[in-house]
This record gives sequence, C-alpha cells and structure tokens, in this order.
Amino acid sequence: MRYYLIAGEASGDLHASNLMRELKEKDSSAEFCFLGGDLMLSQGGKLVKHYRDMAFMGFISVLKNWRKIANNFKACKETIHSFNPDVVILIDYPSFNLRIAKYVKKNLNIPVFYYISPKIWAWKEFRVKQIKRFVDKMFTILPFETEFYQKHDYAVQYVGNPTVDSISEYQQNALTQQEFCERNNLSHQPIIALLAGSRKQEIMSCLPTMIEGVRKFADYQVVISGAPGISTDFYNHFTKENSIPVVFDQTYDLVSNAQAAVVNSGTATLETALLSTPQVVVYQVAFGKMALLLKDIFLKVKFISLVNLIAQKEVVKELIGSLFTSSLIEKEINQILTNKTYRQSMLENYQLISNQLGDFGAAKNAAVEIIKALKK
Repeated sequence: MRYYLIAGEASGDLHASNLMRELKEKDSSAEFCFLGGDLMLSQGGKLVKHYRDMAFMGFISVLKNWRKIANNFKACKETIHSFNPDVVILIDYPSFNLRIAKYVKKNLNIPVFYYISPKIWAWKEFRVKQIKRFVDKMFTILPFETEFYQKHDYAVQYVGNPTVDSISEYQQNALTQQEFCERNNLSHQPIIALLAGSRKQEIMSCLPTMIEGVRKFADYQVVISGAPGISTDFYNHFTKENSIPVVFDQTYDLVSNAQAAVVNSGTATLETALLSTPQVVVYQVAFGKMALLLKDIFLKVKFISLVNLIAQKEVVKELIGSLFTSSLIEKEINQILTNKTYRQSMLENYQLISNQLGDFGAAKNAAVEIIKALKK
C-alpha cells in the first residue's frame, strides 16, 4: 500500500519514522511519500518538504513566512494527487494538518488517519469539530485523551505511548555517566541538564533564564541538550560567556545521567520522567503576569506538562510566564538536589505514570490497526 505522511516537527519526524518502520514490517509492498525529516527519510520514500521549512511558531513568524507556508501547502496537495496514496496519515502539527485533512476529504476519495492527536484538550477545543468531520480514525498516545474525545462523541483508539518505546530502546544501550562524560570531554562532576526546546524562538526565550537559574550550583556541571537542526554557533550566543557545553544527539544519555533537569514544556518532560530524572518544567509566554492571570480562561487543563497531565496532579513544578524566573528555577533545583523526601516522591510518581502508559509497542500497535482499517 501507499502511505502519505505529514510531520512538521522533530518529534513528529521521530514518531513517524517508527511508524513507517512498523508499516514496512507488516506490509512488504509499503511505499512512502512524506513531509518530515531525516529519520523518516532513513526509512525510504520521497521527502517532499523538510520540517525545518515548516516549523513556524507564533503570529509574527507565520506572517513573515507566509509565502513559504503557502508553497508548503501547494507542494503537499500536488504530491498527494501525484502519489495517489491509500491513506494520508497526519502526525500532530494541527494548523497545517487539519487544513490538509479538510482538503483531502472534500476533494479526494482517500481515508485520513491521525497518529498522535493535536493537544486540543489544552486549548482550541473547537478543532474537535474539524477532526470529527475530516479524520476517519484517530490513534492516540495519552490515556486521558480517550475520555476527552468520548465527551465529544468521537471514538479514538489508544495505542500506547511512543516515548515509552523510545526510552525502552535507548535503555538497552545506555551509557553510564563516566562513559557519557568521557565521550563528550566533560568533567566527572554531577550534571544539571538544560533542555530549552527544539525551535530557535523557544531557545532564545528560555535558555538565558535557565542558565541564570543554575549558575550558582558550583558543585555541578551544567550541560545543554542541543536540538536537531540548530547549529553550535547559535548556542554560542548564550554559552560563550559561561563556558557551558552543548551536546547534540545525546538527549537521553544527558538526561539519564543528570541529577536534575530544567525542561521546556513538551514531550521532553515525559521523556525526562521516564528516564527517572527529577525536573522543573518551564514555559515562556509573552506578557507573563497577564498570561498567568488569563491561563484559566484560555487553557482547558490545569497543567501544561505531560507529566502532571497524565498524573492529574502536580508531580513536577511548573514555572509558567511570570513564574519563569531564574530565582524560582534556582529554588526548585535546590529542592530537588537537597530534599531527599521531595526527590523520592517525584520518582515514585514517575513510576505510577509509567504504569499508566502501559507497555512498549505504540508504533507497532498503530501500524497493525492502520493496516487492519485499510483492509476493511
């Protein structure tokens, strides 16, 4: 069968590539055409657009890049026509993907499946109407999404969480702290990891405050996780003065060997939890104090981190908007490093979250269900 996939970010590239691998395993005639990244390309097929040319955040960025975005839509529509797939599979990335879903359902007789739901349970809940109209099947990766969609009279299928798969695979060949430090010419001091996000805008808004928040922990070495597609020169703007090392393509090794982590909200918060590293979650928004006051109006959920959302309680501290300050980061990291009871409670809650997510096999389960649905 012929599969057309769309992933607009680094995380989507990872999850889509795993899905492609499993589809090939179960469908020897599988052919792929996609918008995505290098990991998807490694599975074979035609790359239409790289996610580096698609990941635009915020109104200003979208406005500045409107011509490129329009060209992306055009290229996507044209290649769906020419490739003539048996199914279009969307991976998160709702602003783009839901427009494509609408186009496909209104103009082509091709089923549309979604693997990894947009976070409409957090905000823009109105998008559920588009999903119900234009998406034939939704395969979810978070346990609480089943109940959310049920509330809207839309049946979804939980297939497990791909982060569980990624962590399970990594742990088979994990490096010790000594091996990790020697590989990257680091000292043997305990590590505080900084994960500032995958986009330049996120890194620019988060990293300086993160660095300031951990600079007083003289007995620890601070190490930054470099994002895919971001150059060392870009990080040098923030690290040169502080001589903080940046490691690329080693996020799991960095986090698993860290004593604490400061993590920009996203999938990385769940990864950090499954790697059993205590963390503080941060999220920078414009107009911090006002945003914090309006949070309850615009956000449909109590928390922003996947860790707390899955647990349905505060397991990790969230520093959002005006709370995202260097002094509060410092205070929370100090708690994590010195308060044994506090640290142990966080680790025990991590285990409960892991139990909720279930066993290894999200991509495999999704591939089985996709092929089953297409054969029907």
